[in-house]
Order: sequence, then C-alpha cells, then structure tokens
Amino acid sequence: MNKGYLGLLAALMICSCSEKKENGMKAPIRVKTQMVSPAFADDAQTYVGIVEEREGTAVSFTSMGVVKRVLVNEGQAVGRGQLIAEMDDTQARNLLIGAEAQMNQANDAIERYKMLHDNGSLPEVQWVEIQSKVAQAKSQLEVAKKNLADCRLTAPVSGIVGKKLVGAGETAMPSQAIVTILDISSVKVKVAVPEAEISAISASTPSTIAVEAAQATVNGGRIEKGVQADALTHTYDVRINVQNAGRKLLPGMVASVKFIAEGSQSISAKSLPVTTVQKAADGSLFVWTVAKDSTAHRSKVSIGETNGNHVAIKDGLDMGQRVVTEGYQKLSEGTKVVY
Repeated sequence: MNKGYLGLLAALMICSCSEKKENGMKAPIRVKTQMVSPAFADDAQTYVGIVEEREGTAVSFTSMGVVKRVLVNEGQAVGRGQLIAEMDDTQARNLLIGAEAQMNQANDAIERYKMLHDNGSLPEVQWVEIQSKVAQAKSQLEVAKKNLADCRLTAPVSGIVGKKLVGAGETAMPSQAIVTILDISSVKVKVAVPEAEISAISASTPSTIAVEAAQATVNGGRIEKGVQADALTHTYDVRINVQNAGRKLLPGMVASVKFIAEGSQSISAKSLPVTTVQKAADGSLFVWTVAKDSTAHRSKVSIGETNGNHVAIKDGLDMGQRVVTEGYQKLSEGTKVVY
C-alpha cells in the first residue's frame, strides 16, 4: 500500500471524526426567562403602558412638486440641518433666471434715469415709479431664491427617522409629511388609568417600568396627567417621563408599569417567582441566570419575604438580570439556551 493512499485514508478519518464531533454537539435548550424587577408593597398598582417618543416632528415641503430623491431611511439618526429629500427644481430654476433678468433690467434703468434725475430733467413722479419697479424686481428675486431653496428639505431638529411617507417619483403636496423625525433622547410611557384610581397618582408618584422587548427596567420620572377622560372606557391618559440615554426604549414597545401609592414604601429587594429558586446539595439557594452569550449559570441568592407567588431576592442578583423561570430542570453549568 503506497504512502499516498495511506495519507488520503488518514485525512478522511480525521474529517469523519471531526464531523461526528460537530454533529454530537448539543442543541441549545429552549427555556422561558424573566428579568429581575423590584418587589413592591401590596398596594402597588400595575398597568400596561406603551412607549412614546418625547416629541415627533413631521417634515414637509412648502410647495407642490415631484420628489426627486429621499436620502434617509426609517430608523436612521439625523442631525439638525441634514438634507432629507430633494424636489425637482427645474421650474424653480427657470423662475429664478427670469427674476434675475428683471433685476438686471431694473438696475440698468435706474442707473440711466438717475443721471437725468440728478440733472433735474426727470419729473419726481417718474423717478418714484422707477424706484418702485426696482423694489418689485428685488422682491421677486428673493421669492425665486426662496422657492429654489425650498426644493431642498432639511431636518429642522435632530432625532430618529420614524416613518418615510413619500418616496422618489411621487408628487408631494404642500405641508404633506415626507418623513417624521422622533426625539427619543427621553421617552414617555403612556398608561390608561381608570377614573376611580386617577386621584391616587400625582406628578411625583414613584413608578418602575419594565420593558421586556428592550430587556430594561427603569425608574419613572415626572408624571403628566390628562384632564379629559375617554368617553367609552372612562380612563385618563397618564404619561411618565423616562430617560433613554442608550435609546433602547423605542416608540410602540409594551411596558409594565407599577405605581406606588402616596405614603407606601417599596420593598428594598428584587422579586422573582418562588419556583425559580432552587436548593443545592449544600443547602444554599440559587437561580439559573442567562449571560450575554446565552449560556446558563448558577447564581447563589439569599431570599426575603414572599408576596403571593413571588419571593424577594435580598442578594445575589442585579436589577434587569435575566433569570430562567421554566426549563431549568434540563440545565447544567454553561449550557447554551434560547428564549
């Protein structure tokens, strides 16, 4: 048997072993998780809210025309003064050329008539008429320049492009929104509060907001209370101001909002379902947590009082950390999970 054949056989065996090893890797285990959130006193009220932008601006052209191009996409960050879109400016340029010609003609006329006026051979009425024509030509020139500049649409504020409403080739009407720009440096969480409970909420009522989609739990800020109830549901809109430095909270995300009634206190602990807390062989308590690389790990905890089917976690976890609530029976240290 020649050496070339033996080399080929060895290479095939190595590949085969490698494939078996890869095929033998365990698939990630599917689990359900929950973020660590604050534990509250029994009189805490919980509502479902929606994240809204701090402020939205509809950006539009001031005249009618065909949109030549739109230079931004939805979700793109834009700065104040940045070019958003352009309109076909052929007509505006032609009007500007005509206005410039009239301006040149008026300037030439006033220079020639000025000599006659200075010599006293031009009636004052005719001199005033010539000055008026110059002023009219100048005004028309400024309008033509403004019309040409208005064919370029720039962002009046900084923010994130929310929606792109008109595309290239479409005809834009005056004041028709081309895009919307959203300010999400801070956001508002809107909650509908029943009329029987609205009196318990003030501008400074403490609140905690959990947004599952953003994997974030934050403290609410100043509260804005609506003064007109919905005619059908008899609820009032309450908006909670929330800082959003990382821009993780996006308009439309669903939030779980907890208010603390005036005079009540929150429990200084985190809260988890009782079933998530396990006991190790040495008697210590732990929960399964999920790291950023989607691996499961045991995290020792100490617990406090129970409140219904939840238990207060005194130590061992950070706010917003993800904990496995279902499927932990199949886990071992470092297991890959999906949730």
